[in-house]
Amino acid sequence: MTEIAITDAVDAYLQRKAVGDPDGPGAGAYAANAESILRRFADWIDREHGVESLAALEADHMRAYAAELRDRTDRGKYTASTAGTYYAVVRAFLSWCVRGGIVDTNPAATETATAELPRTEQRPADDRWTAEHRRRLETYVRKRALGTGADGTDRDPETRRNRLREYAMVALLAHSSVRGAELFRVPEDDRRTGATWEDVDFYAGTIRVLGKSQRLEDVRLLAPARTPLRRYRVVLDPPSNDWPLFPTRHAPSIARRVRETLRDRGYGEDEIESLLERRTASQLARERSIVPPAITTEGARSVLKRLCAEAGVDEDSLTPRSVRGEHDDERSRREASQPTPALRASVGERSIAVPRPRPSVPDAGSNPGADGDGPTGTN
Repeated sequence: MTEIAITDAVDAYLQRKAVGDPDGPGAGAYAANAESILRRFADWIDREHGVESLAALEADHMRAYAAELRDRTDRGKYTASTAGTYYAVVRAFLSWCVRGGIVDTNPAATETATAELPRTEQRPADDRWTAEHRRRLETYVRKRALGTGADGTDRDPETRRNRLREYAMVALLAHSSVRGAELFRVPEDDRRTGATWEDVDFYAGTIRVLGKSQRLEDVRLLAPARTPLRRYRVVLDPPSNDWPLFPTRHAPSIARRVRETLRDRGYGEDEIESLLERRTASQLARERSIVPPAITTEGARSVLKRLCAEAGVDEDSLTPRSVRGEHDDERSRREASQPTPALRASVGERSIAVPRPRPSVPDAGSNPGADGDGPTGTN
């Protein structure tokens, strides 16, 4: 059989899907969603196992890929359903190769390979917190943020900004169906860079995220999530709408982004170092409208773990997902695309296009204060 490179087969597969495929509807959209998954798979299998051709791809390699997806799930990088979606896309691609006579068998279809995948049904029954857990954590972060707690005497701007950030983070996870991988940055996935203020529509009460289907989805934000988010935006005062909702507070990551961006803008190394001598990286990012990276899923987990310890919430299997209430995720997302009752009443049930106005953006030079690296500078 002719040796065909995996990358060449991926190109042919995507081209076929992009123009339409008799295998099913929505083929063009599927190609756009599958492209990044398949290209990352081809890069991973070449880098980790030295496999470049389809003929060299074996069931053991796919077993290793499934184990890698499970490991990322265990570390909180992916959900089990996301890992399953990634594997399913690769498996579908290889099935197409079999139908086209490129390979004889599908190495991803073996039981030895699929047995390594994380199982969604094995998720612990107590993965979601009790109402008491959420109430206790929310009460703690709300009192700290609004200055009504026992330790609410410290009202300097940096402390207030950080506490409102934590309040907004908990509220979003608790009162929407948004997932941690949609809200925060996933380092291994170049499409999941974290939600930005441009994604938030306060008028419609939604946030636009890259869903687990790899498509953009509007997620409903309930009032208990919107109000803390509004308060947090006022004190964060993002210089632009592409600013992350939750910028990282990891100083080295911010400095790295600042240096890279200034180099791209034509600054020399001496000029960059001179600027950083007079300003922190966070201050310079604000002054020069350099968008910092968003906090990672692991960083968000660390924040939540610390808040739980402070609030006296004992939760061993903490994940951003576990903070969420008993939402019907798919129903919430479908309903987010429908007008709210108040909006329907205001237009008399007429079918009209509702614009998505964005919040006003302050001048890039306003509020040049630092973003507030914490004591550890890691989150």
